[in-house]
Amino acid sequence: MRVMSPKQRARNLRRNSTDAERALWLLFRDRRLSGHKFRRQVPIGPYIVDFVCYQSKLIVEVDGGKHQEQGQYDNTRTAWLESEGFTVLRF
Repeated sequence: MRVMSPKQRARNLRRNSTDAERALWLLFRDRRLSGHKFRRQVPIGPYIVDFVCYQSKLIVEVDGGKHQEQGQYDNTRTAWLESEGFTVLRF
């Protein structure tokens, strides 16, 4: 089994977005949200975040059902991202 690099994994996640991610991307893309530039499925450190605005240091995560089972992982991930100066919003 071949292991994907973070860049390849992010690209794969962009191609296979959830319905919720696609809906939010329509709101975020092309600086539609108060002129802020968002990127989607971006590797940051050891993690890939759903949406990030570097200008505002804001990360938006869209959690599906699988996240109910991985609460400790999500908490660790959020703590690391916040230690890097980001604010994490999780929906």
